[in-house]
Amino acid sequence: MPDLASRVTAVFAPDGPLAAADGAFCPRPGQVQMALAVAQTLREGGALVAEAATGVGKTFAYLAPVLLGGERALLSTATKTLQDQLYGRDLPRLIGALGLPVRTALLKGRSSYLCPYRLELARHEAPASAAAARELARIERWAQATATGDLAELPELDERSPVIPLVTSTRDNCLGSECPRFRDCHVARARREALAADVVVINHHLFFADLAIRESGMAELLPAVRAVVFDEAHQLNETGIQFLGRQLGHRQLQDFARDLLAAGLQHARGLQDWSALAGGLENALRDLRLAAGNPPSSPPGGNARLRWNALAPEGVPEAGWLAALARLQAALESIAAACEAVQDAAADFPRLLVRAQRLARLAAHFAQPATADAARWLEVGLYTLQLTESPLDIAQTVRERLLGIAPPDSSDPSDSPAPPEGQPPFAAVGEEDPFAPSAAPAAPRAWVFVSATLGDDAQLTWFTRPCGLEGAARILRVGSPFDYARQSVLYIPAPAAFPRPADAAHPAAVARLAGDAALRLGGRTLVLTTTLRALRGISQALAERFRGEGAPITVLAQGEYPKRVLMERFRAAGQSKAQGCVLVASASFWEGVDIPGRALQCVVIDKLPFPPPGDPLIEARCRRIEAAGGSAFAAISLPEAAVALKQGAGRLIRCETDTGALAICDTRLISMSYGKRLLAALPPMRRLADEAQLMQALDVLAVSEA
Repeated sequence: MPDLASRVTAVFAPDGPLAAADGAFCPRPGQVQMALAVAQTLREGGALVAEAATGVGKTFAYLAPVLLGGERALLSTATKTLQDQLYGRDLPRLIGALGLPVRTALLKGRSSYLCPYRLELARHEAPASAAAARELARIERWAQATATGDLAELPELDERSPVIPLVTSTRDNCLGSECPRFRDCHVARARREALAADVVVINHHLFFADLAIRESGMAELLPAVRAVVFDEAHQLNETGIQFLGRQLGHRQLQDFARDLLAAGLQHARGLQDWSALAGGLENALRDLRLAAGNPPSSPPGGNARLRWNALAPEGVPEAGWLAALARLQAALESIAAACEAVQDAAADFPRLLVRAQRLARLAAHFAQPATADAARWLEVGLYTLQLTESPLDIAQTVRERLLGIAPPDSSDPSDSPAPPEGQPPFAAVGEEDPFAPSAAPAAPRAWVFVSATLGDDAQLTWFTRPCGLEGAARILRVGSPFDYARQSVLYIPAPAAFPRPADAAHPAAVARLAGDAALRLGGRTLVLTTTLRALRGISQALAERFRGEGAPITVLAQGEYPKRVLMERFRAAGQSKAQGCVLVASASFWEGVDIPGRALQCVVIDKLPFPPPGDPLIEARCRRIEAAGGSAFAAISLPEAAVALKQGAGRLIRCETDTGALAICDTRLISMSYGKRLLAALPPMRRLADEAQLMQALDVLAVSEA
């Protein structure tokens, strides 16, 4: 039988199964190169970090060796949307083309699945609004027919809907096998299917939830898995630190108070004063919010993020803050004592007891100074607050937990410190660690990390260093097959021809340029901003320009509708000759947006995407670099900007037939010495000398698509 490398190569051959199944398939040397590297990693074990530029076909490049290798595998993506795409489109296509008898399963977190028991409870609560009542009724009708309980089956349900927490469970309020509707539990069913599957598709959030708090049920699944692939791995560090840190927030405590009151009145009425206990917690939470004050830097309608390098956050009186934390801890301890006294009354109370104890430990933890290897901050809104402590990266966790590389000073496991109070240990005493590397020397576990953007240097240190893979993984970089010099142009305004990014006139100038581009193309223009303030300013200027009935351009702005709706409207406008569209967006639209063809032909970026100033996590990372004698700007700010810029530019050319123009409205690319490094990170597009040439290029694009 041919070895794995030979079989993988045959899949991508001109006369191979992919070509037979898809008439549009064309062989790509980079795709084969990456697939063979993945096959080698599956055979030998260890870690592979692969940066595959747009157009390589990285998904099939890792799927083919995984499927042909015949080993159980775990595939992790960055978002639930990409997870659905991988499970519902890419995997079935390749499995069908290869004719393999492979069992696949999709596994998401609890918040993605309907909880029948929580739905029953929600029926007895008065909806917060008429809209919430309609959404709840829609979910009830769907619940009668769904087989999976996956809320993604309801595309009209806004992911921000306040109804979702009412009809889904959390680790805190799930009753497990003691739930009266456990036989109908969609989460339990999804986990059983995952245990029986050959290939399981998860997401990064779920992976790290299990790594930190054993939430996803992979303790049984992972020991039998030989390969783990992280797609869109550039998000891994930021996702991981969310789960490896600690959070204590307003919603978390309010949900607990609500669950406590509901369970107490339903199952133990008269045994404790549940109203007083829940009210005492809410009063303590209110006192903590008042102790935080009203920071003058708080943006209108938004949250202020306060540094927290001492016992109290910056600008918050220490005595009042610590006293409020102590009252919160005392309220939680009183609730814990009450739940312990009635824990035999119903299954809810033992779980409420555990929640109260954990929250009390968190309150006590945040009353102590943060450690040097963590960043701590406080987010304060008008009525809300969130206390957060985060590790600076996931390097130690990846090296010790995934790769099995012991720290230099830990010769004896018994010398390892106990986990901090309030933080659950990664593995309970006497419990097998499912994430530990395979003990079988002949078949070590394979870890594959892939993305289109992982750094701007040969060793991809922007990714490998914070993820603990520097010096511990094979590195592969595969260039794009696209002919960028033919398919695209790049315009950067000269310093004398455009306002500087810090000038008040800059947003208006960006809006004018984007509006001129949209007029020439009949829409088909995406504006990516680095801040929400710029998003508002640019979108308002464009809306003013194209205001009125019969305007040739519709202006869409992030936040007006859910992302899915915005993308559908933008794509539809791109196919229409009657009404053009320009979309102004920030944050999540810099990546994960795939609009091939004529619907998108111009991308305008307002500024270089440097990390936001004042971010406590970024500041803590910079302090660590500078304390070691390094340059925080060179080690953090420039690589962050380069990766984000590559992501934003990557929205333009998505296939071999795409054509378009990229305009980066930041004159620092020309005027500052570091501009050369950032330009080198971009695809090799044809440079334009001035705005007149840009408009001529757009006119050519418009004619060619007419």
